[in-house]
Amino acid sequence: MSIHSSMIQEIIASRRALLQELGLSEGAREKSAEEGGCGVVGFAASIPVRGRHIFEPSVQMHNRGNGKGGGIAAACLDPSQIGIDEAMLRSHYLLQVAYLDPKAPNDVEAQWILPCLDVAHRNAIRPKADFRDVGLEVKPPDIMQYVVRVKPEVLEQFRQERGLLSEDERQIEDEFIYQNSYRLNRHCYASLGEQRAFVLSHARDLLIFKVVGYAEQVVQYYGLDDFLAQIWIAHQRYPTKGRVWHPGGAHPFIGMNEALVHNGDFANYYSVSEYLRQHNIVPQFLTDTEVSALLFDLLTRVYRYPLEYVIEAIAPTTELDFDQLPKDKQTVYRAIQRLHVHGSPDGPWFFIIAASDPDARRYRLLGITDTAMLRPQVFALQEGDVSIGLVGSEKQAIDATLRSLNADDNRFRLVADRYWNARGGSHTDGGAFCFTVQKEGSASLLTCADKFGGPITVAPGEYRIPDLKEAPNQAASVEDVLMEVMKSADAQRLFAEVVPFFTGWNLAHVAWLVDRIVSLAGESDVLRASAIEGLTLLNDRRFSCGGMRRSAVLEIVRKGIDRILDATAAISAKASSRFARIDFRSKHDLRPPEAGEAVLVIFARDFPPEGDDCDARLAVRAFGMGWRRFIVYGLKGQRFHGCGFGPDTDDVRMDIYGSSGDYAASGIDGMELRFHGNAQDQLGQILKRGKLVIFGDVGQTFMYGAKGGEVYVLGNAAGRPLINAVGRPRVVINGTSLDFLAESFMAGDPHRGGGFVVLNGIGFDETGKVVPLETPYPGSNLFSLASGGAIFARDPHRKLVLEQLNGGEFTNVTEADWNLILPYLEENQRLFGIEIERDLLTVGGKLRPYAEVYRKIEAVQLAVLAKATVPE
Repeated sequence: MSIHSSMIQEIIASRRALLQELGLSEGAREKSAEEGGCGVVGFAASIPVRGRHIFEPSVQMHNRGNGKGGGIAAACLDPSQIGIDEAMLRSHYLLQVAYLDPKAPNDVEAQWILPCLDVAHRNAIRPKADFRDVGLEVKPPDIMQYVVRVKPEVLEQFRQERGLLSEDERQIEDEFIYQNSYRLNRHCYASLGEQRAFVLSHARDLLIFKVVGYAEQVVQYYGLDDFLAQIWIAHQRYPTKGRVWHPGGAHPFIGMNEALVHNGDFANYYSVSEYLRQHNIVPQFLTDTEVSALLFDLLTRVYRYPLEYVIEAIAPTTELDFDQLPKDKQTVYRAIQRLHVHGSPDGPWFFIIAASDPDARRYRLLGITDTAMLRPQVFALQEGDVSIGLVGSEKQAIDATLRSLNADDNRFRLVADRYWNARGGSHTDGGAFCFTVQKEGSASLLTCADKFGGPITVAPGEYRIPDLKEAPNQAASVEDVLMEVMKSADAQRLFAEVVPFFTGWNLAHVAWLVDRIVSLAGESDVLRASAIEGLTLLNDRRFSCGGMRRSAVLEIVRKGIDRILDATAAISAKASSRFARIDFRSKHDLRPPEAGEAVLVIFARDFPPEGDDCDARLAVRAFGMGWRRFIVYGLKGQRFHGCGFGPDTDDVRMDIYGSSGDYAASGIDGMELRFHGNAQDQLGQILKRGKLVIFGDVGQTFMYGAKGGEVYVLGNAAGRPLINAVGRPRVVINGTSLDFLAESFMAGDPHRGGGFVVLNGIGFDETGKVVPLETPYPGSNLFSLASGGAIFARDPHRKLVLEQLNGGEFTNVTEADWNLILPYLEENQRLFGIEIERDLLTVGGKLRPYAEVYRKIEAVQLAVLAKATVPE
């Protein structure tokens, strides 16, 4: 047995004595509590940032909470705010004890701190507000922060008594701190009787705060607005299966050197708990989030697995993805699964973990997705003078973080360089991503990698957005063309005329161009409409940005659109314009459109995300007064756009700019919505009729239970689009879906009024050129259990295989099939500029017949299945 293997057994065995001491060695199975849902967010930055920037995304996901549990963790801290130096921050443990009983500190210190720990510094965390003033119903605990090391003689006695023979003193000291906290919790909180105190956190260079309330209230109550850290995570709502009435049961949970937040709940909580008991670990707070943190700590600190193996043990690779792994990796993964699969969480879950490794001066923000992708998640990366990696339940929470950071420091830009969703268990990237802050001297480097260590980077290019003071060179050559084209009110021509310049321009040229378009827009309604449409095309279409980053170009363009809309006459002004603008302060000025008025511009920034006063309800009231054309902008996660309009809305169109929220277009019956960017989760649920255009990606459970609609998606759909859809949905997805596309699709015969999906499996390179994805569809559940409808997949190289289907079959695309989908591809061409012959039917430089490029997937008839499976 190796020295390391011996140490694993020694640590696990050492905990048996702890459990015996506390009467937990056998039996004592405690009942879990109710389930819940939650929202999670986190970010890692190359520089320290203030706690106020975790506040904003927490507010954005307020609807995911319920006031029963909220928490925040921070890692890679500024030591001066704790009253110590950096050397002590790295060497000492930050033991934070939450005191519920005012008399508890003396007892706790007398039994579990002073006898065994050298206290180098003590700091009482003083609330910065009365708990009632920040909306809390339950007074949070008093927190005492102890900066400690284990006394040498105590550590040596622990080593001898527990039989720990390792020469790694830090590993033994970590284990003492872990067991000492466990003992404290058992006596003062987890045992039957009055809860008096519990350990919030005990890591080095990492802290946790939590309350019975919302995550943003943690920032307000404990005054963390200006607290500096390079990694932050937050959680909304109580944990599943735990003590929901007290902060001891709120997320984050600590293992040893990591804090974990979790969205979801386990179907096998009991199994995971039993797995931990086999390793002499008994959960104390009785939550699936706690066992997740304990499991992660066991695999990382005790087993000392590399991160890839930890992720594999938690989220095993299965099915087609496992078969596509290299053979040597299959061998290792098979061994990991045999040893740990009964301890792997099963069910919907998504973890965000902040981990501290001060000895290596390395800090990590990790997002792990369950292999069934049953919980929403999105990742983002921005690189530049400062860099940041972000992960959350919703893209709008990521956008809120960037907006908050940009307001303090414009080195953080408003648009990330990359956004993506993870596919759990993927053979290409593992569905898990890690942002690492590596400190070198006084500097920090932020990098991102997937489960396998593959780097996630952004394309190079100019990213510093200029403060324009004068027109750059070449501006005069564009000026006359610009004026002529805008007066023609031909946005397509404007786009075609200016885009060729971008390959040779820098960001100063783009800023000048947008500034001129904004200026011209103020001269007339015709020019205003032309400017909005022209800038919208620059925002929506993919084209070469030359030596500039697309994210920076988008930021300039989007600010230009906002400036034009900001300058629109207020609805109270009655300015004889086609456009009338309304915002939260002027919402009571809403009135029917007057002569010549056609477009209601809604500035949504200050509206609540939902409820009677939200902007979505305002739009419904405006529709009732006669408005039919809407532009909604300045969004920061507001929800339900298009909902509540009812039938007879075929003449209604709504254009949406900014960070839209969940459930947009759900249940619409005839209207059209255009999303000029990514759309969020639950888009178009139970959609009856109408048209959706998404100039980006779309989130989870898109068109769940939809009955109809004509829908075009420029990018990708996340997990579970069109599940249980029926009737006549007609959908074109130009990218792909991560998994479970059209599961239980019940859309009849496409040639007799039924529904279908066209899956093009394409993306865009840095020049804006259409390129095929590695595979048209990466998942193992394509058209699974469908009973009607069809999928038409662009698959010229026949990469899709029968094993990806469950109840479906491949057939040839007939002339009737092609004539059925061709009008939708033509509309797709008009909307996105994706040309049928050049971009879709040309393969390897050669134009091919449609039957060689597309494949049809249709449902196997039940009678056929029965005949194949039941012997005669």
